[in-house]
Amino acid sequence: MAPKTRRILVMIPAGEVYDHDCVRWYKASDKQRSIEHYHNIGDAFVFDSSLKLLDYDRIDPLEISKFDQRKIDSYNAEYDFCFLRGSNYLNPSTNWSHAADIIEKLKIPVIAFAIGAQAPSQGALELSEDTKRVMRAIADRCSTIGVRGAFTAQTLWDIGVKNIRIIGCPTLFRRNNPELRIDLPALADVRTVGFTVRREVSAAYAKDVESYLNRHRAVIADLDSRFDLRLLAQGEVEEKKLVFGTPVQRAQALVQLTQSRWFAGAHDPLVRLYSTRLFYSDVVADYDCVTRLQDLVLGYRLHGNLMALANGVPAIYFTYDSRTAEFAETFAIPAYDVFSDEPFALEAYWDQSRFERFNQAYYRGYREMRTFLTENGLAHKMQADAPVLEPRRAA
Repeated sequence: MAPKTRRILVMIPAGEVYDHDCVRWYKASDKQRSIEHYHNIGDAFVFDSSLKLLDYDRIDPLEISKFDQRKIDSYNAEYDFCFLRGSNYLNPSTNWSHAADIIEKLKIPVIAFAIGAQAPSQGALELSEDTKRVMRAIADRCSTIGVRGAFTAQTLWDIGVKNIRIIGCPTLFRRNNPELRIDLPALADVRTVGFTVRREVSAAYAKDVESYLNRHRAVIADLDSRFDLRLLAQGEVEEKKLVFGTPVQRAQALVQLTQSRWFAGAHDPLVRLYSTRLFYSDVVADYDCVTRLQDLVLGYRLHGNLMALANGVPAIYFTYDSRTAEFAETFAIPAYDVFSDEPFALEAYWDQSRFERFNQAYYRGYREMRTFLTENGLAHKMQADAPVLEPRRAA
């Protein structure tokens, strides 16, 4: 008898799946389709990385846009489990559509796979009643909810959800290497550097946007004077136009970036970098390739930096909100506070002892992620530790 097909569901996917466990943005070959709209390709990093850890035969989306009892019946009859793709759902504005009604009708396990909380720059985090309902419904249908860090765990605890495990993010483990570590070369040997750019940011999460942007530009200028620098974007419209756009769209982007004061003028060195050294792709695998070409990656993008670490490339975080700070803390990743009174000095972070703390946290984190998948009954590809051999006793 043929083995049963292992079928799983994903709630709120980010991109289309190809080659079984690879993700690209929807209709990625049509560059004009989404060039006028912002989407964060980092969401697709998480989706792609989740698939690379899971062991399954087929994956389909669970639709939350409308309640359909017939579909729910088919989910219960034909699928093994559903996972909620990791993202920052614990914020005041998440729109769950009909998710709560649907989850409460599911009889299969429902697992939150590395979700995060996003605190405002001022005041307490207030969750909607719908978010609380969704989280409690998921908690009732899994052994543990997987969260990114301690702040998210506390946020769930405060609404009565206690079956929690801190697992970080699957992007860090996408290469499925239980022994990954970062060993720094001499700084004098560093030639190629990638800087993960996040130009657009909300004042709701970054407490001083002007300072955030000024430091952004200053660090880019310093790195450009010392290294072969590549700027790594993740979805802003103007950056996409400069990479994928028509001549008219590229000209529009340059004007917009000047008017918004991201460029200081036509002779700003940043214009040259944006015209010749800017990278963006709608295909997750392309970021694996570009980060492996770097000796160092640093900057503002949580998942862009994670992609580097996952590929064995040193990375330094620039933290500016609760989300980036939480993740840097969870995995002891060297991090610079963007709102610090001190300017960024790369030499202060180029210290193997800093990365040794990350190496230890990664070793533990890989095993926590594996435990999370196992205790929730999810078939996965994460590797077990080699057995410890007993020392042979002399006769």
